[in-house]
Amino acid sequence: MNWEQLLSLKRYGDTNKRLRKEQDETRLGFEVDYDRVIFSSEFRSLQDKTQVIPLSQTDFVHTRLTHSLEVSVVGRTLGRKVGAKLIEKHPHLQTIHGYQANDFGAIVAAAALAHDIGNPPFGHSGEKAIGEFFKSGNGEKFKNQLTEKEYQDLCDFEGNANGFKIATESRIGREGGLRLSYATLGAFMKYPKESLPKKPSNHIADKKYGFFQSEKELFIDVAMELGLLKRGNTNDISFSRHPLAFLVEAADDICYTIIDFEDGINLGLIQEEYALEYLINLVRNSINTSKYNQLSTTQDRVSYLRALAINTLINEAVEVFLNNEEEILKDRFTCALLDKSKYDAQINDIIKLSVKNVYQSKEVIDKEIVGFEVISTLLEKYTSAIINNSNQKASNYDKLILKSIPELDFIETNSIYNKLLKVCNYISLLSDSRAILKYKMIKGIAF
Repeated sequence: MNWEQLLSLKRYGDTNKRLRKEQDETRLGFEVDYDRVIFSSEFRSLQDKTQVIPLSQTDFVHTRLTHSLEVSVVGRTLGRKVGAKLIEKHPHLQTIHGYQANDFGAIVAAAALAHDIGNPPFGHSGEKAIGEFFKSGNGEKFKNQLTEKEYQDLCDFEGNANGFKIATESRIGREGGLRLSYATLGAFMKYPKESLPKKPSNHIADKKYGFFQSEKELFIDVAMELGLLKRGNTNDISFSRHPLAFLVEAADDICYTIIDFEDGINLGLIQEEYALEYLINLVRNSINTSKYNQLSTTQDRVSYLRALAINTLINEAVEVFLNNEEEILKDRFTCALLDKSKYDAQINDIIKLSVKNVYQSKEVIDKEIVGFEVISTLLEKYTSAIINNSNQKASNYDKLILKSIPELDFIETNSIYNKLLKVCNYISLLSDSRAILKYKMIKGIAF
């Protein structure tokens, strides 16, 4: 892979090549990507979607929106730091093509901002609820009407693939979806493969999948434009990661490791003395003991250590990336950046404590159970109404259900796969509260 291709400014539908040196410096194409994500309705819905604590009523617990903004800020810094060194190493990127260090930051920031845009309500339990409906619930009846890969898309419904769909799917008046640059789409795709074969190797890019069968052709177009390397069996679609996807992943890893931990402390799910000890182990070389001892509240102490920890891990991720740039460009770097960190043990200690005390807390589990019930019910009612209607067997109840979801338009497709996927996509775009509201309506519960 080479950086000239990887930094492509091409957008869906372009007929002429976009050159970096011809860009308007007051509104760069990569910065336009950020704007398009942040002004999208899909991004706004993240304000009422679970990050860790579902349906939290406190004012300091993170939602998907605040998490995405923080990941974007960290990603921008990672991109700029890496970009500055890459411009020094490959000066032709600037002298011949016009690229600047901040371009790298803009690409990573935009991709990081969008990284959770495809996640359904109720966090990762929402993805599992959709998958379970098709794998072992009432949705299993559709298996024989789908190809193996189409069915796997639904059984392992993936927020990353759904995010790629949102970013690229055309509809009337909105051809090409958000029409992001291909460089940003590449950085967004952490798992540039289809749903099967499942985990064909231990490579980090094979951990999950990154696009549905419905977006297969566009995905290939993006991969070919960027010069991503073909991987795997010739009959399967799998490519190497865009190098900047490693930075998007690192930004997400840094934020959820440190900030989810902070949420757990502020909620009282993790005891302060243990928490502070874990964070201090990570920032021992940069802490100002005098300043720290002046802080009088848990929230202030944790906030101070959180800032130091994020800065420490940013510098660590940048160093690992730059030390392994050539291996990354050859698709020989097979793990996440922080897996090679000298702070790997400290990071794992923090994650283990978060899993035990936060992710598996009674509050989280109880509300995930609610999420499973809500999503399963919506899937059952919506898929039945859609399929019955297409078979001219819709009951009066089915017709009422369809009238309640005018956002869905299935006239343009006869594919049962596309119908089912659109139902999943529609539900994925609901906020936690709106999903519950629709569930109550279906159940006839007063609200």
